[in-house]
Formats: sequence, C-alpha cells, structure tokens
Amino acid sequence: MADIQQATSNIRSIALDNAFYIEDGTWFESLTIAAAGELNSTDIADISGIELFDEQEVPSGPTDVNIRRYTVLATEPYPFILGVVLRQEAIPNRIVLQNGRFEVVVTVREWEVVQLLAEQIGEQFGTFDLESVTEVDRSGEPLDSGRLSEVLVSKLTDDQLVVLETAYELGYFEVPREATASDIADALDIADSTVSERLRVAQRNLFELIYGARSADGVNELGEM
Repeated sequence: MADIQQATSNIRSIALDNAFYIEDGTWFESLTIAAAGELNSTDIADISGIELFDEQEVPSGPTDVNIRRYTVLATEPYPFILGVVLRQEAIPNRIVLQNGRFEVVVTVREWEVVQLLAEQIGEQFGTFDLESVTEVDRSGEPLDSGRLSEVLVSKLTDDQLVVLETAYELGYFEVPREATASDIADALDIADSTVSERLRVAQRNLFELIYGARSADGVNELGEM
C-alpha cells in the first residue's frame, strides 16, 4: 500500500477493503483509492511486487476526487499492519493509508488486546497514537468491503457530499478545528443550520458502517437533507 501511495503523488487515501493471505508475504487485496484529479492505473501496475487483476471506476459525485477500486496481488513488507491486527485476534473494521499514516479501526473483546496492539505497533512501526475507544454491543463489519465508498458516492446526497468535502478541505475535522460551521456555510452560501443538519446525517451514516445501525431491526436508514 505504501508503494502505491509513493508511486502516485496525487493519491489522497488508500482503503484496504479486503485481503487474503497467500504465502511468503503475498496478499490478494481489494483496494479503494481516492486521488485528486486523474488516477493513472499504469503507475500502479508498474510497481514492483504488485500484479493488477481488475479495476473499476467508482462514481465520485460532484467533486474533483477520482475514486477507483482495484484488485491486486501484492507483496507487502513485513510487518504488514493487517497481519499485526489479525495475530491479536482483533477484527479489522477499517484500514486506511493517508498522508503516510495508517488509520485503523478494530474491534477487540478485551482491553488487554488494545494494549498488546499498541506495544506491537509501536515496536514494529515506530509510533502508535490511540485516538479513541468506544464500547459497542456489536463488532461491526470486518473491513468495509468498499461499503464506505459506496455510501459516500451513491447513498449520501450530492449536497451531503459537498458539505463533507468542504468541511474536510477547510479543516473542520482537525483537532483543534481550523474552521467553523459558519465558515462552511459562507463557502457554500447556505444557512448554518443546513450545514449542521447535513453534517450530522452524513456522519451518522458513516458511524453506522463501523458500528452498525442503532434501530431495533438492524436496518440502516439513510436520511436525506
């Protein structure tokens, strides 16, 4: 994954949707890659240790982000973040490489597993930052099998996509925040209350991907604003 990010300068993120271990450090992987502008698949196919099997364009809505889904046979360097997670019997819900940093969401049965993961990741990758811990009743989906991208581009409305992208670009999700809801509203020429509603609905849908729906029958309800 890191070789792919280095090979193409305009890649914004690489999400590991699914993976199967073959042998000798080789994995069969499904990747969703988001890039600012054109994404040259030839650059990926020419990377040593990667064999490109299939690619599919994912409609990206009213944004300048180009999203494609790839199926590849890849030789990953040891240690590979997915291997570290699986060896601790943790369920990987989301693995994304962005700005040279892996962002990982996992489900574990006991707090001690988090501590072991922290130790191993720190030893083998150099750094480990625990962003948050949430107690849940259900484990969520193992990885996302492309569902996050599908929600973003097909189940969220165009207006929600625009608000999310604008909020991200302005630094609304940074800690501390670099922009307010009013800044987003001014940029899009809409009301502050409209920004808040669209962000809440979009964020709720994303949390449902990770933690599952909160409704009694388990059915996700994707609202529109």
